[in-house]
Amino acid sequence: MAALCGVPPGELSMSMKQNFARNPMTRLSTLQTSLILSTLLMIPIAQAATMNKADYRSSKDRISADYKGDKAACAPLKANAKDICVEEAKAKEKVARAELEFAYTGKTRDGNKLQVAKAEAAYAVAKEKCDDQSGNAKDVCVKEAKAVEVKALADAKLGKEIGKAKLDAAQDKRDADYKVAIEKCDALAGDAKTSCVAAAKAKFGKN
Repeated sequence: MAALCGVPPGELSMSMKQNFARNPMTRLSTLQTSLILSTLLMIPIAQAATMNKADYRSSKDRISADYKGDKAACAPLKANAKDICVEEAKAKEKVARAELEFAYTGKTRDGNKLQVAKAEAAYAVAKEKCDDQSGNAKDVCVKEAKAVEVKALADAKLGKEIGKAKLDAAQDKRDADYKVAIEKCDALAGDAKTSCVAAAKAKFGKN
């Protein structure tokens, strides 16, 4: 899970790798910690778009190139180590593309898609890593990874619903203000009233 927690694949310290090999429970605990850390990045956020179209396109090309390079680096590996490497490359690309879309649009919808991408990518890698174990330890590993994914997806869904609720609330407030503005126009007559109503509709997008 190192690649999904800010550490590129292959940069775990030698002592950590040795500890992984010697102690399956350490591996399981580390997997849990890594998955939890990845979900900490899934807090719903809103931001303004900060990227122009040219940067967006060049970033897409870079992500594609990085994926090809990461996947090619997996070729010399064998067995499950290779499978994990490929899955990490896919996960990195998936999350990077989702991050790019959110950075480009700044839309809450794309922020939620980013949360989903992180949850799904984390699970895919974690599940592949579980193949290094066997028996009940493997079953527990997979169940724990799935549980973290389910919780993360639930948080993403909640963030989406909260975002929609905020939009609905904002619209309700605008509608209420519009009704007030129209009511004030009723005190007028003739052209003055017509102009007042037209101005209210223009202000609150009721045309």
